[in-house]
Amino acid sequence: MSTVKTQYRDDAILVGLDKPEKRNAMDEQMIEELHKVLDSAVRGEPRVLVLYSLVENVFVSGADIGELLHRDADSAMRSIVAGLFEKLERYRWPTIAAIDGYALGGGCELALACDFRLASPRSRFGQPELDLGILAGAGGNWRLPQVVGISTARRLLYTGEIIDADKALLVGLIDEIVPEDELLDSCLKLVETIGKRSWRALELTKLSLSLNRQPTTTFDIVSQALLFESEDKKVRMQAFLDRKARKNR
Repeated sequence: MSTVKTQYRDDAILVGLDKPEKRNAMDEQMIEELHKVLDSAVRGEPRVLVLYSLVENVFVSGADIGELLHRDADSAMRSIVAGLFEKLERYRWPTIAAIDGYALGGGCELALACDFRLASPRSRFGQPELDLGILAGAGGNWRLPQVVGISTARRLLYTGEIIDADKALLVGLIDEIVPEDELLDSCLKLVETIGKRSWRALELTKLSLSLNRQPTTTFDIVSQALLFESEDKKVRMQAFLDRKARKNR
């Protein structure tokens, strides 16, 4: 069953994430499906891309830890998640993340790869990767400081602190707080405003803004590959899965 649902409008592509049994934890299936959506969208008519969740009170809860536990250095070097987020960031036209609920780890990084982030009051954000013995290697290590500043990024990355929507707005992680029942409509109003502009000029403006970025993706990929082989990573991820299993009994 597909984990990604798409709806095409004249001015937008609505991309819904739908993996309720794993609270939208990103696995290889979801990543591959999102790659296909982006590959198709970039060849189509100009449209704003809106990412949202079809699962209650969660945007993306992070990566599928059960999968990550068994990934090794070779799979980390393939960097399928970082590659997806780079593709999203390079999408020719504006992108919006509509966040209602938890956006943790890869979920926060997915939102960071979008141009705009609108969130409901119950949303929560964090980068807890160090608890699992790995990096925020899908862009968190360099997109986060670009968005919130180096001091706030250090705090979030080093401590794994989970912040609420008010704090996220204060530090600039999100652009606006919107009631959950108005979230998608607010995104579509933003789409309408953007769509009144020249699509060609929008595309070139987005490209110009991206030219000043200096990502450290190579360092992150190699570092992540080393960590994926570590015993510490395996112990920490297994402990996470054990705690989750006990909680679900």
